[in-house]
Amino acid sequence: MNAPIARLYVLVLVMFAVLIAFTSRWSVFEADALNDNALNRRSVFEEQRIKRGLIRAADGTVLARSVPAQDDTFRRTYPEGGLFSHAIGYSYTTLGRAGLERSRNDDLAGRRGELGSVIDRVIGRDPIGDNVLTTLDPRAQRIALGALNGRKGSVVAIEPSTGAVKVMASTPGFDPRDLRSTKTFERLATDNDNSPLLNRATQAGYPPGSTFKVVTAAAALDSGRFQPNSTIDGNSGKPISGVPLANSGGRDFGPVTLTTALTNSVNTVWADVAEQLGKQTMQKYMKRFGFGEDPPLDYPDGQMLPSGEYVAGRGLVPATSRFVDVGRMAIGQDKLRVTPLQMAMVAAAVANRGRLMRPHLTDRVVDIDGRTVDRIEPEEQARVMSAGNADKLIEMMTNVVREGTGTAAALSGIDVAGKTGTAEIDPSRDINQPWFIGFAPAKNPKIAIAVTIERTTGGQGGVVAAPIAKQVMESLLNG
Repeated sequence: MNAPIARLYVLVLVMFAVLIAFTSRWSVFEADALNDNALNRRSVFEEQRIKRGLIRAADGTVLARSVPAQDDTFRRTYPEGGLFSHAIGYSYTTLGRAGLERSRNDDLAGRRGELGSVIDRVIGRDPIGDNVLTTLDPRAQRIALGALNGRKGSVVAIEPSTGAVKVMASTPGFDPRDLRSTKTFERLATDNDNSPLLNRATQAGYPPGSTFKVVTAAAALDSGRFQPNSTIDGNSGKPISGVPLANSGGRDFGPVTLTTALTNSVNTVWADVAEQLGKQTMQKYMKRFGFGEDPPLDYPDGQMLPSGEYVAGRGLVPATSRFVDVGRMAIGQDKLRVTPLQMAMVAAAVANRGRLMRPHLTDRVVDIDGRTVDRIEPEEQARVMSAGNADKLIEMMTNVVREGTGTAAALSGIDVAGKTGTAEIDPSRDINQPWFIGFAPAKNPKIAIAVTIERTTGGQGGVVAAPIAKQVMESLLNG
């Protein structure tokens, strides 16, 4: 064989190898990623002929269904309108998918693998999707949305022992039925003032204010270096990272126990505690709570934001970074940005005596014949702290609601554990971000919750957010 022919032969082999590599990339190795890409409309067009499965709430309410259209196709409709718009999402040929419609697409579209597809064709069975039964509670969701009353904000409620998400409310919202009009979608997508398509429960990063002191308290107690009756100076103006730190209203508390410091939300005590613990310890406990990565929720990755310290130009950084002021971070200041889902997970982990369960929106998947093909079992995400130390923190948080800043969340005849937060957004105009996180009943928790309202004028967590938490917890506990 002469040299030119040999070179041509090698070139053909190389080109053939490249062709196989790229074909394999999209058809084998990255097929799932391609199918899940929101911009990929091919699978959406193909599935128009599949009767997509139902999505139901925990009480059986139908949240999404497919109805016959034309030319043997189906279109998606949402009987409850915008009740669970962000959690359920949408599925439209022109827009792609979002929410559970996207994360549970394989189940809803009846994808059972190649073998299942072959069997369906052999026996002549029309393709039909499986039904997804969620953990969501319509009654409590309505109460949450009503309590938010159109204000920008979010409510997330979780069952601590299982991780089941019962409420995921985000306002402003949208009615997925209106998205059949691309003009409506474009109008909502470009509404930068209100961002109605943004799921504030999972995508919006807010300063947590003093609710983050629960994370600091967990690290302090579980480290073995502090106890609820440990005494620390709580005077205002204490130097933290070399700069004086003030308490709310400039109040001096003098030497106080950690229980008193949590009850009255004393900034200087918790900043001092964090400086004594150090960045490594704070980072360890933040990671256990789930900070620094997307929550392991059955929800699209692109619709979740990791919580943690965000530094301009560097993005998310660990608490050990030289850019972090650990004392101010410990009281929910510095550069912290957290989602309501993450703070609900913090409350749920403490409520569950230190065990953080993986959050989930799906309870089970059922086929057309009523057989359960997949059930989401409770799964531990992390052991955050020992049960004994969690019990101590539960008692401290109960005191916050019993006689501290969280009394507005108190329930008749039921002990509530909680923590308020008021993050200052624009002090010159008295604009704050009020928060409340907590759980009830304190000794045998059935529900954990996080509530926040965006940019309220003069709003305090104990005045604005705590009453909303009370209404939602009452609904879930009495339901």
